[in-house]
Amino acid sequence: MVGFGPGATEHMTYRARAAIAEADVVIGYSTYIKLVQDLLVGKEIIRKGMTEEIDRCVEAYEQACQGKTVALISSGDIGIYGMAGPTYEVLLQAGWTPESEIRVEVIPGASALNACASLVGAPLTHDFCSISLSDLLTPWPVIAQRLRAAGRGDFVIALYNPKSGRRTQQIVEAQRLLLEYRDPGTPVAVVKSAYRRRQNIQLVTLKTMADQDIGMLTTVLIGNSSTFMRAGLMVTPRGYTNKYEGLTGDTKPGEQAGRSLTLGLGGWHEFVQIHLQTHPDHSLRQVADHFDAPLAQILEAVAGTVEDNVLNGVLVRHFASEELERLLQEMRQWGKLRAVVRHGGSVAELLLHARDFSLKSGRLNLIHEHFHLHVDVSSLAHGWFVWQETRQAGIYFTDSHGDFVVSFLLTKNGEGQWSAEEWKSFYSALTTIGTKTFKKMETEEKAHE
Repeated sequence: MVGFGPGATEHMTYRARAAIAEADVVIGYSTYIKLVQDLLVGKEIIRKGMTEEIDRCVEAYEQACQGKTVALISSGDIGIYGMAGPTYEVLLQAGWTPESEIRVEVIPGASALNACASLVGAPLTHDFCSISLSDLLTPWPVIAQRLRAAGRGDFVIALYNPKSGRRTQQIVEAQRLLLEYRDPGTPVAVVKSAYRRRQNIQLVTLKTMADQDIGMLTTVLIGNSSTFMRAGLMVTPRGYTNKYEGLTGDTKPGEQAGRSLTLGLGGWHEFVQIHLQTHPDHSLRQVADHFDAPLAQILEAVAGTVEDNVLNGVLVRHFASEELERLLQEMRQWGKLRAVVRHGGSVAELLLHARDFSLKSGRLNLIHEHFHLHVDVSSLAHGWFVWQETRQAGIYFTDSHGDFVVSFLLTKNGEGQWSAEEWKSFYSALTTIGTKTFKKMETEEKAHE
């Protein structure tokens, strides 16, 4: 299986040329055959059409079974949206194994990704992903989900198979989805037939991307939030300016050459804690919004503070979701609660009494005269005790993605205080179900006594 790159011989590897030279039979899509025609003199050539990929695989296997050396060719890299995957599927289905007499070699080649990138500058210097817009074999909801994930994750994105004679709206829908996460001015390179006779390059923006001349021979490269266009070049910074002054200067305060950033994995929790200390008016949700992080990541960072210390009047402790039933028994002593439910941009706040909760058929239920509340317990991956000195005391639940699901908070009386009995019950739950006790919390509990 030979990936021969963009098509020009100077971009073909020595091994790719040698493999084609060694072959008795060369099998490929008709356009691929034309691109390497000068290497095929004296060989048996089998051409197949655009939708005959499996036929190519089967033909290659049957020819190899006859003792022939077969080159199944593909432009770009044969393992990236190429023939390697379906060929292995056909081989394995036929009972072939790597120990069989037929030897299989995959020969890599330059993909459209890096071929197109090399023509427009350096757009792939940082994290990137590729997404095919072809829905011939992949359901559109799957493609849309991947587009949203890549958009939110701030990846540089390469779009393969962006448009054809019949598929004209997929690129428009991809543009719409990505505009939910990207600035309309985000740099985009539309590259057609890279390193081939009809090569065409358009440097545009995400806002105008879908209006360009795009077809099946086009690859679309979409920048991330830091990608810039200058002097006709599209460049994605590697990130050196995060650590060094003016790219080439000394390291910035707190940073060290050859060491993780202060906002790297090791320093992430400390960075969140520092932010809370310097912004005492911020709620935990505001901190999550500031870092564009799931709420659970912020709660984990605060929960990681040193034992017997409360971070700037904020305490967070995790408890296992398996403790829910036990927790409900404790919550019945908490009196009136304020439940907060968030979904998308909507927020519902409900006043209820904990004694009215029931746990049945995997759901946390509350039936009230004016509303019903039903929470699927399987969605509650993590539970958190949260206490902010003068603002709130209660529990938060987050899902498996770390996103907020629901919270139940103690309510204050007319004097703006939690009742001593309810506070004592909350403290008891935190110290028996939560992971640690805190001296400052003990002081608060004694004061209420």
